[in-house]
This record gives sequence, C-alpha cells and structure tokens, in this order.
Amino acid sequence: MTYASTDPRAQLTPAAAASSDPDDALSPQYLDFHAMAPAETTPAGGRTWIVRGANVVLVYAELADGDRVERDDADETLVLVLPCEGAATLVADGEERSVVGTAVVTVSPGPWSLRADGALRLLRLHPVTASDLLARVQNADAYADGTGNAVAATPWPEPVGDERLRVYDHLEDIAPAQERLGRILRSRHAMVNVLYPRSGPRDPRTLSPHTHDDFEQLSFVDDGRYVHHIRRDWGKDRTRWTPDEHREIGGPSVTVIPPPLVHTSEAIGDGENRMVDIFSGPRADFSARPGWVLNAADYPAAAGEGSA
Repeated sequence: MTYASTDPRAQLTPAAAASSDPDDALSPQYLDFHAMAPAETTPAGGRTWIVRGANVVLVYAELADGDRVERDDADETLVLVLPCEGAATLVADGEERSVVGTAVVTVSPGPWSLRADGALRLLRLHPVTASDLLARVQNADAYADGTGNAVAATPWPEPVGDERLRVYDHLEDIAPAQERLGRILRSRHAMVNVLYPRSGPRDPRTLSPHTHDDFEQLSFVDDGRYVHHIRRDWGKDRTRWTPDEHREIGGPSVTVIPPPLVHTSEAIGDGENRMVDIFSGPRADFSARPGWVLNAADYPAAAGEGSA
C-alpha cells in the first residue's frame, strides 16, 4: 500500500510483503458503546464498558461527579482523558495530579486512584495481564479461538526516572505539523495516536487503505461519524472469502481491525469528527520517525526499534 505524498505516513519505510495468512484473520469488531449495556454503573449514574483486543484491555468510562476508580495493577496503565467539562484527579504513591482537557497519563505499577471532578470521559488501556478486567470483557467470544495473526506483545523498556504519574496534558494546544502524524504517545505496553479533529467529511479521493501484518489497530471514535472500509484479501480457502465491509459508526465506539485486513477510515459527519488510533504494543515504524512520538524522552524505544 502507498500513501499520498502529503500524508506523513509516506515517510515510513515500506513494509515487507505480508506473511500472515488472510484465511487466519479474525473478523472485525464494531463495538458501539451506547448500543451496549455497560459492564458496570455507579450510584451517581457513571457508566463503564470493558472490551479487549489481542494484547490490550480497553475500559471506556463516562463518570459522574465524585465517581472513583481504585486500582492496584501489576503493570503500567495508560489513561486517556477525553474532551469533557470535568477534571480527573489521580493519586499514586502519595502524589496527586489534577488533569483537565485532553491528556494522556501513564501510571506505574502499584496502587492508584482516580476521582472524577465533574462529568468525566476517559479511556484506560491495560495489558491483558490485568486478569480481573480480562475476565469481565464484553467481547470475549471474539477471542475464544485465539488472537489470529496478532503476535503477543512484549513490554518495551521501563520509563526514565521513578515518577509514578507522568502527565502529558493540553494536547489540544499542540499544533499540527506537516511532517508529523497526529499526536502520538506511548507507554511500555501501548501507543495512542490522538488524531487531529476533522471538520466535516473527508475528501473521498484522499483515503489511505493499508494493512498491518501482525498487529491489530483499534480505532476509537470519540465524536462524529465515520465509515470503516475493511477488506479481507483472498486466501486459498474460498469458504473464508467475504465481501468488503463499509460500516458506518459514530461515537463513542471502538472498531477492532485484525491483521492483515486492508482498512481505512472515512470521516463523514458534517460537524467535528474525532478519532484515536490505539496499538498494543507500541508501533516500531512510528517510533523510528524523528519527532513523531511526543514522550519518547520518557519512554525509550525497544532495542532496534528506533528512538524517536
């Protein structure tokens, strides 16, 4: 697959020919949270949904004022605070941080808590070692027979320093750069690309169909409407051939795209369309591009995977 010359992904080293078998690919998942019953609710009316990918447990929450999250995690957690009126107060190892606006927070292993000060929307990304959450995922059937072509992720190096909380806030104030793709941040276990909002529909002549050989893409629609265009290439097993999919979905939702399916997303909403791409573990090709990963100074790349 090739990208338009104006697309920052045109800078990436072309991937080798796909080696994963399309016959082994799992089916896409379209998880529209407001069409699903929440996994849990709070007395104040907060709602939480819990789903998984091959290497990640994704928790989407719409919390009410005063709602709390209490965790004691053996592995690092990435928290993405979404645009909302409220604030998140996080506490870990005696350190307290208040976060407003669009922000990424990474929390080192151990006990930690989060309090919603006002209505709060957020995503939490846990590795699948979070067994209590994994046992409660609402799409477990999708992985009943394994993870398809997605390889098991291994943690990247530990972050620099000993801070329990690392806060990357005011992402809305980071101006776009022609040579950089979105706003990319990573932890040891995951990577998020907080794409810049798109006002109105995407030009249908500028789509970017592409594939990933051995890792999933989770596309979280925060607001607006999108069509996810997904194609399974023909393998040797004709009984597995399927028509192309063109699934329209709004926010909040997450679409799980297994490797090596061809995919591209087209914003179609008349207003603001917002999406976040999620990968677990971090992408080596994005990490190899200078300046793309905004918190690379805190999170070293894996050996041989670049140092951007």
